Amino acid sequence: MESETNSLEDMCELIVDCPHFTPKWTDKGLIVLRNQNIKDGILDLSNPSYTSEEDFQKRIKRAAPQFGDIVITREAPMGEVCLIPKGLKCCLGQRQVLLRPKKGVNGKYLFWALQSPFVRQQILWNEGTGSTVSNIRIPVLKNLKIPRHKGNEDQIADILSSIADKIELNRQINQTLEAMAQALFKSWFVDFEPVKAKITTIEAGEDAEGVTRAAMRAISGKTDEELYQLQAEKPEHYTQLKTTAELFPAAMQDSELGEVPEGWRVGTVADLCVSITNGGTPKRMENRYWKDGTIPWYKTGELFDEPLLDSEEHITEEGLKESSCHLWEPDTILIALYASPTVGRLGLLKTRGTANQACSGLVAKSEVGYPFLFFILLSKRDDFNMVAVGSAQQNISQQIVKDKKIVIPPSGIASDFKKTLEPFFDHITSNIAEFRNLVAIRDTLLPKLLSGKLEINTVNKAES
Repeated sequence: MESETNSLEDMCELIVDCPHFTPKWTDKGLIVLRNQNIKDGILDLSNPSYTSEEDFQKRIKRAAPQFGDIVITREAPMGEVCLIPKGLKCCLGQRQVLLRPKKGVNGKYLFWALQSPFVRQQILWNEGTGSTVSNIRIPVLKNLKIPRHKGNEDQIADILSSIADKIELNRQINQTLEAMAQALFKSWFVDFEPVKAKITTIEAGEDAEGVTRAAMRAISGKTDEELYQLQAEKPEHYTQLKTTAELFPAAMQDSELGEVPEGWRVGTVADLCVSITNGGTPKRMENRYWKDGTIPWYKTGELFDEPLLDSEEHITEEGLKESSCHLWEPDTILIALYASPTVGRLGLLKTRGTANQACSGLVAKSEVGYPFLFFILLSKRDDFNMVAVGSAQQNISQQIVKDKKIVIPPSGIASDFKKTLEPFFDHITSNIAEFRNLVAIRDTLLPKLLSGKLEINTVNKAES
């Protein structure tokens, strides 16, 4: 490392360890940061943890996190960092340290420097050993050497933060798309809102056109005025919406799964599929099954309820042919069978691929489509986990997935859902590809900028 360095202690006005006791968890209240919320420089509070006001005050006695502070994890995992955003009121959880940069130190630059290979190597090299897991001790943390590039630190921070902002925007867009898709599935197939809207309108004495329009409002979320506008400006969209609304019945009926729309039936997941097959693992000892492999081979840890573009590991044609692996086509849904709470996690293949024996691959019937099957499986996640927790190995089997009872609509409704949702999945897939590209750019620039091997002017010229 050729550049000048300062110790982390020299660059911070505060380095505060977290309280060494577990907070009292509550269902609501004030946010407690947990290590699971901090990964790859991102603070993800989509699933926050809370404590009471009383416990919160105990945890901020030494310092309360404020805008621009940095939090670094001491263990499990070690060395993950995040910035405290504006407006967030929170306290540290366990195994965390709060860093407050001195005036004159660019906090974003310090945030990026802590993620550089030069600093990461110091953390790993100096790792201490606690009673159960590796951890970084406070004296080691204070003595970390941080690379300095005086005169360029603001620009380095701006370049890397600009990429990070694009990554975060990309992530937020996908979260919104996923939420919209789930809301539509819930409206059509869980709450039966178009059916109930028709029933309510019939009870109010409206005519057939009013009944259909009520279902159109339920499906689209539009008001009557907005529907008239849609009819005038985009008549083909209006006609499609009306056709979809007419597919929903105007009455409910009893079933073994409770009240369901008239004409719908109770079936199983297997009824929606052309095939359901398990994956497999080529022998690890056979190098020819793995070396220079080009066929994606997924593990359950890679399933996050989203499209799958590529895997961490790949197998060869020989590995495929001489093992129990199954090669699936794009739009096959993978479901995790092993180890609660991983059980039930999904992945949607966007290229041909394989997986280990802890996964099953489900191919939807063409008249059903993968979007409906995907969200049916997602909606049964809790059921699968309850079965897994009750078993000796906390797994489920392919047969349990096949036999899961579900409510099945007429094919026309599932087909319309497919047409509506496929663009959502395409957009999400495109965003994931862009996300990976941005991460690759960030990970390439970060070590080069922080080591001085890449000049600022070179990056600025490339951007312009």
